[in-house]
Amino acid sequence: MDADVPQPSGGVDDNEVVDTEPDAAAAVEDDLGRLMGERDEMRALAQQIQADFENYRKQAMRRETAIVERASDALVEKLLPVLDSFDAALAQLSAETDAGVRKGVELVFAQLVGVLEASGLERIDSDGAPFDPNEHEAVMHEEGDGEPTVAATMRTGYRLKGRVLRPAMVKVTT
Repeated sequence: MDADVPQPSGGVDDNEVVDTEPDAAAAVEDDLGRLMGERDEMRALAQQIQADFENYRKQAMRRETAIVERASDALVEKLLPVLDSFDAALAQLSAETDAGVRKGVELVFAQLVGVLEASGLERIDSDGAPFDPNEHEAVMHEEGDGEPTVAATMRTGYRLKGRVLRPAMVKVTT
Protein backbone atom coordinates (compact mmCIF):
# COMPACT_ATOMS: atom_id res chain seq x y z
CA MET A 1 0.00 0.00 0.00
CA ASP A 2 0.99 3.50 -0.59
CA ALA A 3 2.08 5.41 2.52
CA ASP A 4 0.69 8.75 1.31
CA VAL A 5 -2.89 7.53 0.95
CA PRO A 6 -4.75 7.63 4.25
CA GLN A 7 -6.48 4.46 5.22
CA PRO A 8 -10.05 4.54 6.44
CA SER A 9 -10.21 4.29 10.17
CA GLY A 10 -12.80 2.59 12.28
CA GLY A 11 -14.16 0.48 9.48
CA VAL A 12 -15.99 3.30 7.63
CA ASP A 13 -16.46 2.48 3.99
CA ASP A 14 -16.22 5.17 1.27
CA ASN A 15 -19.57 4.02 -0.13
CA GLU A 16 -21.35 4.84 3.14
CA VAL A 17 -20.18 8.45 3.08
CA VAL A 18 -21.29 8.83 -0.52
CA ASP A 19 -24.69 7.30 0.30
CA THR A 20 -25.43 9.77 3.15
CA GLU A 21 -24.53 12.84 1.08
CA PRO A 22 -27.37 12.33 -1.47
CA ASP A 23 -29.78 11.74 1.42
CA ALA A 24 -28.75 15.02 3.07
CA ALA A 25 -28.94 16.89 -0.25
CA ALA A 26 -32.39 15.45 -0.93
CA ALA A 27 -33.56 16.47 2.54
CA VAL A 28 -32.25 20.02 2.02
CA GLU A 29 -33.96 20.18 -1.38
CA ASP A 30 -37.20 18.87 0.14
CA ASP A 31 -36.98 21.50 2.91
CA LEU A 32 -36.20 24.20 0.35
CA GLY A 33 -39.17 23.17 -1.82
CA ARG A 34 -41.48 23.08 1.21
CA LEU A 35 -40.27 26.50 2.40
CA MET A 36 -40.68 28.00 -1.09
CA GLY A 37 -44.23 26.62 -1.19
CA GLU A 38 -45.00 28.15 2.20
CA ARG A 39 -43.49 31.44 1.04
CA ASP A 40 -45.70 31.42 -2.05
CA GLU A 41 -48.77 30.67 0.09
CA MET A 42 -47.92 33.53 2.46
CA ARG A 43 -47.32 35.90 -0.46
CA ALA A 44 -50.68 34.95 -1.97
CA LEU A 45 -52.36 35.43 1.40
CA ALA A 46 -50.74 38.85 1.85
CA GLN A 47 -51.85 39.90 -1.64
CA GLN A 48 -55.41 38.73 -0.93
CA ILE A 49 -55.51 40.63 2.37
CA GLN A 50 -54.14 43.73 0.65
CA ALA A 51 -56.78 43.48 -2.10
CA ASP A 52 -59.53 42.94 0.50
CA PHE A 53 -58.38 45.99 2.44
CA GLU A 54 -58.28 48.13 -0.72
CA ASN A 55 -61.83 47.01 -1.60
CA TYR A 56 -62.97 47.80 1.95
CA ARG A 57 -61.36 51.25 1.79
CA LYS A 58 -63.09 52.03 -1.52
CA GLN A 59 -66.44 50.76 -0.21
CA ALA A 60 -66.11 52.86 2.96
CA MET A 61 -65.30 55.93 0.84
CA ARG A 62 -68.38 55.33 -1.34
CA ARG A 63 -70.57 54.95 1.75
CA GLU A 64 -69.19 58.14 3.27
CA THR A 65 -69.71 60.05 0.03
CA ALA A 66 -73.28 58.77 -0.23
CA ILE A 67 -74.04 59.87 3.35
CA VAL A 68 -72.68 63.35 2.69
CA GLU A 69 -74.65 63.62 -0.56
CA ARG A 70 -77.90 62.52 1.12
CA ALA A 71 -77.38 65.10 3.87
CA SER A 72 -76.65 67.77 1.27
CA ASP A 73 -79.70 66.78 -0.77
CA ALA A 74 -81.91 66.95 2.34
CA LEU A 75 -80.64 70.45 3.15
CA VAL A 76 -81.27 71.66 -0.38
CA GLU A 77 -84.79 70.23 -0.25
CA LYS A 78 -85.47 72.01 3.05
CA LEU A 79 -84.39 75.31 1.48
CA LEU A 80 -86.97 75.12 -1.35
CA PRO A 81 -89.67 76.89 0.72
CA VAL A 82 -87.15 79.69 1.34
CA LEU A 83 -86.73 80.06 -2.43
CA ASP A 84 -90.54 80.14 -2.79
CA SER A 85 -90.73 82.87 -0.15
CA PHE A 86 -88.09 84.91 -1.96
CA ASP A 87 -90.00 84.52 -5.24
CA ALA A 88 -93.17 85.74 -3.53
CA ALA A 89 -91.33 88.63 -1.85
CA LEU A 90 -89.80 89.76 -5.13
CA ALA A 91 -93.18 89.54 -6.86
CA GLN A 92 -94.77 91.69 -4.12
CA LEU A 93 -92.18 94.44 -4.24
CA SER A 94 -93.77 97.35 -6.04
CA ALA A 95 -92.23 100.16 -8.03
CA GLU A 96 -92.64 102.42 -4.99
CA THR A 97 -90.49 100.11 -2.85
CA ASP A 98 -87.22 101.67 -1.78
CA ALA A 99 -84.56 100.85 -4.41
CA GLY A 100 -82.06 99.85 -1.69
CA VAL A 101 -84.49 97.37 -0.17
CA ARG A 102 -85.34 95.90 -3.57
CA LYS A 103 -81.65 95.62 -4.48
CA GLY A 104 -80.83 94.00 -1.11
CA VAL A 105 -83.55 91.35 -1.47
CA GLU A 106 -82.49 90.63 -5.05
CA LEU A 107 -78.82 90.24 -4.03
CA VAL A 108 -79.60 87.87 -1.15
CA PHE A 109 -81.90 85.86 -3.41
CA ALA A 110 -79.26 85.69 -6.16
CA GLN A 111 -76.62 84.59 -3.64
CA LEU A 112 -78.86 81.83 -2.26
CA VAL A 113 -79.72 80.62 -5.76
CA GLY A 114 -76.03 80.65 -6.70
CA VAL A 115 -75.06 78.49 -3.72
CA LEU A 116 -77.87 76.02 -4.41
CA GLU A 117 -77.06 75.86 -8.13
CA ALA A 118 -73.43 75.09 -7.23
CA SER A 119 -74.82 72.12 -5.26
CA GLY A 120 -76.60 70.86 -8.38
CA LEU A 121 -80.04 72.51 -8.07
CA GLU A 122 -81.73 73.71 -11.25
CA ARG A 123 -85.16 75.15 -11.96
CA ILE A 124 -87.61 73.27 -14.14
CA ASP A 125 -88.68 75.69 -16.85
CA SER A 126 -92.34 74.98 -17.44
CA ASP A 127 -94.27 77.86 -19.05
CA GLY A 128 -95.13 76.94 -22.63
CA ALA A 129 -93.42 73.56 -22.39
CA PRO A 130 -95.15 70.29 -23.24
CA PHE A 131 -96.69 68.73 -20.14
CA ASP A 132 -94.43 66.04 -18.67
CA PRO A 133 -95.92 64.12 -15.73
CA ASN A 134 -92.39 63.32 -14.53
CA GLU A 135 -91.60 67.03 -14.06
CA HIS A 136 -95.02 68.66 -13.71
CA GLU A 137 -97.90 68.26 -11.28
CA ALA A 138 -101.12 69.42 -12.92
CA VAL A 139 -103.26 71.28 -10.38
CA MET A 140 -105.49 73.13 -12.86
CA HIS A 141 -106.86 72.18 -16.23
CA GLU A 142 -108.03 74.38 -19.11
CA GLU A 143 -109.49 73.36 -22.45
CA GLY A 144 -107.32 74.04 -25.42
CA ASP A 145 -106.44 72.44 -28.71
CA GLY A 146 -103.66 69.99 -29.36
CA GLU A 147 -101.13 68.44 -27.07
CA PRO A 148 -101.14 69.10 -23.31
CA THR A 149 -99.08 72.20 -22.67
CA VAL A 150 -98.16 74.09 -19.52
CA ALA A 151 -100.14 77.33 -19.53
CA ALA A 152 -98.92 78.72 -16.19
CA THR A 153 -96.63 77.73 -13.33
CA MET A 154 -98.15 77.95 -9.86
CA ARG A 155 -95.04 76.78 -8.01
CA THR A 156 -91.56 76.35 -9.46
CA GLY A 157 -90.20 72.83 -9.70
CA TYR A 158 -86.58 71.84 -9.16
CA ARG A 159 -84.13 69.15 -10.20
CA LEU A 160 -81.17 68.20 -8.08
CA LYS A 161 -78.26 66.58 -9.90
CA GLY A 162 -80.52 65.52 -12.75
CA ARG A 163 -83.37 63.99 -10.75
CA VAL A 164 -86.65 65.74 -10.00
CA LEU A 165 -86.56 66.98 -6.42
CA ARG A 166 -89.95 68.69 -6.56
CA PRO A 167 -92.25 68.75 -9.60
CA ALA A 168 -93.58 72.09 -10.77
CA MET A 169 -97.24 72.78 -9.94
CA VAL A 170 -98.78 73.86 -13.23
CA LYS A 171 -101.96 74.77 -15.07
CA VAL A 172 -102.32 72.61 -18.19
CA THR A 173 -104.18 73.25 -21.43
CA THR A 174 -105.28 70.24 -23.45
